[in-house]
Amino acid sequence: MWKFPGGLSEPGEDIGDTAVREVFEETGVKSEFRSLLSIRQQHRHPGAFGKSDLYLICRLQPCSFTINFCRQECLKCEWMDLENLARTKNTTPITSRVARLLLYGHREGFDKIDLSMEELPAVYTGLFYKLYHRELPESYTATTGTD
Repeated sequence: MWKFPGGLSEPGEDIGDTAVREVFEETGVKSEFRSLLSIRQQHRHPGAFGKSDLYLICRLQPCSFTINFCRQECLKCEWMDLENLARTKNTTPITSRVARLLLYGHREGFDKIDLSMEELPAVYTGLFYKLYHRELPESYTATTGTD
């Protein structure tokens, strides 16, 4: 089955950093975080140590294109055309849906699908948090005077 690279976060590791690290570990491709695309929530996941599992899918920008995949984690690794990936039967439901989402973003603009990240100050002095959200149109922000 074809699927996107993925894996578990390290304690304290940010979402984008996990995605970049896992893609590099599995494929050898260097990348940069662009956005959060979707979240899968699953309860009673057998590999989640008795906890509920959240699986976050990120959009990354490749910085390199040569594949040098990890043979302990992958049987095969290759760049694929998104239309072919969205249509193939030899994939997971998540992979085909995200491939269709990416096709839509590529054609209509990623601003229509991206959950961008913004770092904001927390109520606790000196701490910050990351908020993932859809960007508001500039016309709405200018009209309401909000950030």
